[in-house]
Amino acid sequence: QVQLVESGGGLVQAGGSLRLSCAASGSIFSTMGWHRQAPGKPRMLVASITSGGSSYYADSVKGRFTISRDNAENTVYLQMNSLKPEDTAVYYCMVVSGRNYWGQGTQVTVSS
Repeated sequence: QVQLVESGGGLVQAGGSLRLSCAASGSIFSTMGWHRQAPGKPRMLVASITSGGSSYYADSVKGRFTISRDNAENTVYLQMNSLKPEDTAVYYCMVVSGRNYWGQGTQVTVSS
């Protein structure tokens, strides 16, 4: 049974930093990543990383966010720097093992 435990969200001022963590268990995961959903907007992929270390970033976060993973611990991280109010959203961890599995979401709020 796949389980995901997210942590690290919160309230931060614009220009600040947060680090999200997602610990996964119950399988071996090929791709791990983070999506976000702002109020009234569709969920979008923010960043993802394969087991081999290849990463993808949405244009809106390139140069500010860094995704990493610890394969031994089945944990994926999202380091978010230079945060902007438009980064405010619920952030969801997503992992792939034959199908997509989603975390419960963690709120990130960036005040101006």
